Amino acid sequence: MGLLGAFRRRPGPDAAARARVAAAARRLGGFGPEVSLTVSEIVCADPACPGTETVILVMLPGARSRACKIGKPLEAVTDEDVATALRPPG
Repeated sequence: MGLLGAFRRRPGPDAAARARVAAAARRLGGFGPEVSLTVSEIVCADPACPGTETVILVMLPGARSRACKIGKPLEAVTDEDVATALRPPG
């Protein structure tokens, strides 16, 4: 299975849940309006994946995009989950 075939968007999470997680990421990450954020819920078909996960993509001008993953469905994501996912690696 190709890389793109291993992931698919899961139907169901509503716009309000995406907006809630994006607002938490913006607030907790201290990101201004120049930073773009997307929030997606995906189901990974690879057995090594946790199944359904939420991905916050942080796009800073002039920097590589960073995918911050949370191993649970979008509706279950808490502010604490977001804060943990946004911490720099290492």
